Amino acid sequence: MAKQKSIFFCKECGAESPKWLGQCPACKAWDSMVEEPVAPKSKAVKSQAGSGLLKKAVPEKLSQIEAHTDTRIVTGIEEFDRVLGGGIVDSSLVLVGGDPGIGKSTLLLQVCKVLVGMKLDVLYISGEESVHQIKMRADRLGKFDGELELLSETCLDNIEEIVIEKKPRVVVVDSIQTMFREDIAASPGSVSQVRETTGALLRLAKGYGVTIFIVGHVTKEGVVAGPRVLEHMVDTVLYFEGDNSSDYRVLRAVKNRFGSTNEVGVFEMRGNGLREVRNPSEYMLAGTPVGEPGSVITATIEGTRPIMLEIQALCCQTALNIPRRTAVGIDYNRVNLLLAVLEKKLGLKLSFCDAYVNVAGGMRVNEPALDLPIVMALLSSYTNKPLGEKTICFGEVGLTGEIRGVSQAEQRVAEAKQLGYETVILPKVNAKAASSVGLKIVGVGHISELMRLF
Repeated sequence: MAKQKSIFFCKECGAESPKWLGQCPACKAWDSMVEEPVAPKSKAVKSQAGSGLLKKAVPEKLSQIEAHTDTRIVTGIEEFDRVLGGGIVDSSLVLVGGDPGIGKSTLLLQVCKVLVGMKLDVLYISGEESVHQIKMRADRLGKFDGELELLSETCLDNIEEIVIEKKPRVVVVDSIQTMFREDIAASPGSVSQVRETTGALLRLAKGYGVTIFIVGHVTKEGVVAGPRVLEHMVDTVLYFEGDNSSDYRVLRAVKNRFGSTNEVGVFEMRGNGLREVRNPSEYMLAGTPVGEPGSVITATIEGTRPIMLEIQALCCQTALNIPRRTAVGIDYNRVNLLLAVLEKKLGLKLSFCDAYVNVAGGMRVNEPALDLPIVMALLSSYTNKPLGEKTICFGEVGLTGEIRGVSQAEQRVAEAKQLGYETVILPKVNAKAASSVGLKIVGVGHISELMRLF
């Protein structure tokens, strides 16, 4: 019996190597090479040619190509449409990733419900559930006004034939880790299978004008399982995030060829499906303590929308030789940097204190404008003095203690005014632009000016 041939793939970039390497020569990632069996080339080429996907492309002149304005499908689910950049783009391939049980399938089934109500042909393909199980889940969402076609299948060759025959407008594949091609010897979910099945779905989407959503589970590191090249192949990457102990979910775009990235949509999980949260700031600030030291309200920008958040900090005397530092929802190293700036520039003895910083509400934010509210929260907890009521702050803090300007200051202040806040502490360079909103503006240029605000 002939020995099974194998090849090594990089999980990060998809690079191939005939032997195992400690570091990928293409993307320089360490310990990312995995071994996968490989099928004879002639068989793979024959399978792809037989599927009818390999159409001959003809060059077209740019001036002769007509631009269509109706290339998006607006679902009416505002949070979903916003994250996609205004609606579903025809012939696009969209990856929806998230932890198991977070609600990815429920979200896409709700989108399918809206689409069939618009009299569009939609095919829902599941490799994890039977059609009866999907029916049970669909019944929880309410009555469907149109007919949604269901298919329980894992063989991609059969799926290709059905999609080419029926030519639906939208296809959902749940999940990519369960799909396989018969001509590839590797098991479903392996690097080879995920890469080849995604490539085949990409050709389907572009060649036949079908919009395809593929569901992908994430690893413990928080990235989609399989090769990282999967994210480079698709048009849009959405992550559905949230804590299983909380009812709220955040849909975040990390890649979008047809819209802005870092847009977020907020949903609430209920017994009959997901409900849109159209005012995330109000939800994030629910239960905010009044007059408590260590609590500071800030305005952050997610994509194109301002969202109000509460930053909480707690400084207490440590009983350890090395003080403890904990950060939830923000960059741990950034918190350590700001603690060092406070100790150096203001002379605070923070090396004798444990410091805990938290973004209330379960959001994860990575923006320089959170520096000033973190500093204010730490100072408030350290001095045991609360910041004034109806006050927000935002700004970036440098290593020398200077407070730098941030983008979209006007939009942040306008959001604060809408929610009833009266005073804004912000960088001096942003003070002039923000003064037109009508709130009390306090411009600061150095962290040495912050102590007088308590």
